Amino acid sequence: MDLAFSHASNQRVLRQRNVLVVVAGALAGITALLLALGVSRDREIVLQPVLRSPVTVSSAGVSREYLEMITRDVVVLTLDRSPQNLEYWMNAVLEITSPRTQGKIKGDLLKIVNEQRGSSISQFFTIESMNIDPKNLRSEVTGELHTIVGNKVISRERRTFRYDWEYEGLSLRLVGFGMVRTGKEQDK
Repeated sequence: MDLAFSHASNQRVLRQRNVLVVVAGALAGITALLLALGVSRDREIVLQPVLRSPVTVSSAGVSREYLEMITRDVVVLTLDRSPQNLEYWMNAVLEITSPRTQGKIKGDLLKIVNEQRGSSISQFFTIESMNIDPKNLRSEVTGELHTIVGNKVISRERRTFRYDWEYEGLSLRLVGFGMVRTGKEQDK
């Protein structure tokens, strides 16, 4: 009788083990399937409409409208400055800059801050046109760059500025910007 009881007990434990292996395998398969779906599926965030239409950010890439809005705001941030807002200006530009290029950009911004600190030179930019390339994550903005000393406008020059971006996850970051130089500007 002990042998029959022992055999029945072993069979019950064996069935429990087999059921547990099947359940664990099914759960592992479901987890792997959900993980594969989660990684390969495009993520999307709907932003509040601030302009003519709602804007979405997707892991599939940057939309033209979103890149245009960001470029417009970044142009104002990077090209409008005065001695009174230099620290804010530099910190705000660094906040939107990619971590991999922050050191280089900070060095360039510090040169501008040191040159302009204590002076009465201000500048602002008026946008005339914008070329947006969401595929290559590049924006070019053309307009007039106004330079003011005290309260007198000393120059008004037509300039084009290029902004290069990187898009990782759902984050758009600035990797570089500067004035586009034409042939006659490079000769000066």
